[in-house]
Order: sequence, then C-alpha cells, then structure tokens
Amino acid sequence: MATSRTSSYQPALAWFAALGAAWVFGVVTLGAFTTSIAAGMAFPDWPLSNGSINPDGWLTEIDKFAEHSHRLFGMVMGFLAIGLVSWLHLREERGWLRKLGWAALAIVVVQGLLGGKRVLLDSIAVPGFEMSLGQMLRIPHGILAQVYVCVLFAIAAGLSRPWIEGSVSGDAGISSSSKIRRLAVVSTLLVFVQLIVAAVMRHNNAGLAIPTFPLTPEGGLVPSAWDFRVAIHFTHRVMAAVITVALVWLAVSLWRLPSIGKGFKGAAGLIVALLSAQILLGALSVWTIRGPYYTTAHVIGGVSIFAVVFTVAWWAHRDAIIRRETTPLTA
Repeated sequence: MATSRTSSYQPALAWFAALGAAWVFGVVTLGAFTTSIAAGMAFPDWPLSNGSINPDGWLTEIDKFAEHSHRLFGMVMGFLAIGLVSWLHLREERGWLRKLGWAALAIVVVQGLLGGKRVLLDSIAVPGFEMSLGQMLRIPHGILAQVYVCVLFAIAAGLSRPWIEGSVSGDAGISSSSKIRRLAVVSTLLVFVQLIVAAVMRHNNAGLAIPTFPLTPEGGLVPSAWDFRVAIHFTHRVMAAVITVALVWLAVSLWRLPSIGKGFKGAAGLIVALLSAQILLGALSVWTIRGPYYTTAHVIGGVSIFAVVFTVAWWAHRDAIIRRETTPLTA
C-alpha cells in the first residue's frame, strides 16, 4: 500500500528523530571517555573488535569496554540514521527535511570510515608531526560529531508539533527579533570554533600545557613560554572568556524579550547553567590532572551548550525557513 507525504505533525516520526538526537549523546560520551583514558587502540582491528562483535574482556576491562561500547553505539546510530532517512523520504513532504536526513546519513557513514581509519592507519607516521596519520583522524572525527548533533537537532525541531503548528509561546517574538537572530548565530559560530580548538588541543595532548587554573604557574594570565601546545591551550581559555560574554548576553536578551515564552526562558536559563558547569568542569579537568570523568563531562558539556544554542538559533529562523519552503519558485 502506497503512503503519501505530508508536512503535518507525525508523532511516531517526531519521537524517532528525538531518539536519534538523544542517542548521539551516548556515542559522543563513549567516544570522549575512550579518548580520555587513551583506549582508542584497545582493539587493533576494525570494524570488528579482535575479530568479533563480542570480544573477550570487553565487559571486564575498562579500555576495551569504552572502545567497544563506542563502536556498538555508533553501529546503532547508523541503523537509526538509515531508519530516519527512509522514514523522511517516504512520509515527509518538506524537501529541506529530507535533505537533512540524507546529510545525517552521509555524516554517519563518513564518521564510521574516519573512526575505522583512525585504527587501521594508527601506525602510519607523518613526517614532521608527532601524531600518526590515524591519530590525526581523531580531530576531524571529533569535529564532525558536533556537526552531526546539530543536524539531528534541526531535524527533531522541524518534526516537532510546536514547529509545525507554531504553538510555542513567544515564538513570534523570537523570529521577529533581528538582535536575537544575530546573537544566536554568532554564539553558535563561536561555540563551534571553540569545539574545533578543543579537539585540536585534546588530540595534541595539550590539555595540561598550562597546568594551573585560572592563573599560569608564574601567577599571571599569559604564559611566559610558548610552543604550539601552550598556544592552542591559551586560545581555548581566551575563547572561553569570549563565549561566556556572548552566551550571557544571549541569555539576558532572551529573558528581556517582550512576551517571551516559558520554553525560551528555560533555554536561556539552561544556557547559563550549562555554561557555569562547563567552566567548573574545565577547571576540574586541570586541577585533577585531566581526570577522565571530569574531562569526559567537560566534552559533553561543550556539545550540550552547542546543541542548545544552535537550537535557539534554528528556532529564531523558523519563520524564514517556513516562508522559504512555501514560496513558489519563479522562472
């Protein structure tokens, strides 16, 4: 029996997309923990682990558990992406949502290949660099994961009842405020740049290049000696200060917006809460000499901030997206 496409609210599809958006945090968490305990090469083969989907020791040895769990969660994420793009293609009328579904699937495929090549190319040296070719692939693998989170959140938002029916209180004010749109976009870009800096810092083992916080070992704000690791670490701290100003400005602007709804007030409060926790976790990562649990939580905090700020920016452009999808093409 043939099915027809529709742009109306479809609860099952919407919840399936929300499941995918939630599941990706499990993948990222396990990936971050794997890196934090240096378990990326717990298994020297791929896509299987020691030639098996149920390798010996993965439930009892922490390094094998972290890496194999990450692989299993990634595999399930792939199935969810295939299911989502198929469902969107069959049932969703809006072309931009179907395209986002294909983009999500493409990213999952690329992520799987990057993750696999990170293992298979680990022994390939790169002249002039301390990292091997496989180790270098950890950086784009980590960055692309952040992009994937945003794609899934964009799909989940577009499929939600409030987006389709315009039933969020204060939505009109958000969409009509050019200031909020600019602030949200700038904040999103700043956080994304910070995540790139963090990935470079993390995978160059520069998390303790400045081993004290908030001051340097010399008691100042600026390091007295410089190399690449110190520079990327210091850039991360400077970006954190800039982002703090931008996110607080965005949150205050949301709170002060006339007729703001509870959902957007909650988003503003969540941004401030996540930002506060993120600063503390960053400090604890240094104070505990990169304790794996604090370091992992710091990575997840960054992704969470990115997801929330991106969603605010995406929602602020909801009216423009709807106008574009309903405007007929002219010759």
